[in-house]
Amino acid sequence: MSASRLLSVLLLLQSRGRLSARAIADELGVSVRTAYRDLARLQAAGVPVYAEPGPGGGYQLLDGYRTRLTGLSEGEARALLFAGLPGAAADLGLAAEVTAARLKLLAALPTGLREEAARTAAVFHVDAPGWYREPERAPHLTLFVDAVLTGHTVDVRYRRWRVPQEVQRRLRPYGLVLKSGVWYLVAASASGIATYRVAQVIHATVGDERFDRPQDFDLGAHWDAYLKDFQARRYTGEATIRLSPRGRRRLPDNVAPEVVRAVDSTAVAVPGTEWVEAVIPIEGVEHACGELLRLGGDVEVVAPIELRRAMAATVRMLARTYDLL
Repeated sequence: MSASRLLSVLLLLQSRGRLSARAIADELGVSVRTAYRDLARLQAAGVPVYAEPGPGGGYQLLDGYRTRLTGLSEGEARALLFAGLPGAAADLGLAAEVTAARLKLLAALPTGLREEAARTAAVFHVDAPGWYREPERAPHLTLFVDAVLTGHTVDVRYRRWRVPQEVQRRLRPYGLVLKSGVWYLVAASASGIATYRVAQVIHATVGDERFDRPQDFDLGAHWDAYLKDFQARRYTGEATIRLSPRGRRRLPDNVAPEVVRAVDSTAVAVPGTEWVEAVIPIEGVEHACGELLRLGGDVEVVAPIELRRAMAATVRMLARTYDLL
């Protein structure tokens, strides 16, 4: 670890120029004392590091000095795939590798390209999780990363929504997908290929059994097909609703994009009003009731009658709760 960190200090100085000990410590996640010690070790090893005293000073390499120790390790090469997704890299246990790989890449670039890369990195940031919720904790994620890369089976105990809720599975992991801050495992089992929410894995153990992932398996294509199938299974019914102008404006912040698109494609004016009437897909009465109630008085359910009754019953219950009847 010490040798690797010394190389990181060297590459930092090579790619960034003059840096204070505090800046080096912050970049590498160590104490300032450790940064001073590492700089002294580089000097003792013959690396031409010199200090510039005073405000704006710091440590830098002698002009013209460049190291050729920029080869990427296997872990760092993997980490390059997540260089723009620091949160994902941290989830996968590759945060340190991403930092080291970026330093090596910057150190290997000519000065002009290095400055351009730094400018680009400064104006783009990717934040994968969605609003209004914390990213899910997935303690078994790094285990699945190793299993995917090494082709080992994994025995899991998994919590699902339908009965029986807890099931045992021996999985052949094919890949991992990050969607809106949630990690999913795509894996084969005795019953075929399925998708598992990693946070729902209660226990996991890597087995001794090895497997070969099918050469024609395309993770991206599989995920696209899974999403289409999920949407088809998700919406099992339809509802006719009416929306005020304000309700239509608020719609994208309160319902799924599929519902918004349905309103846009089916909306017709309600005679004598500024409201529109539209047909939307719904998962079920209970789910639709919860979603539509977010719009308050800016929505009216016309059909089906079961959903209209559920909306009315909920409103009456709220009125009783607040002593308004």
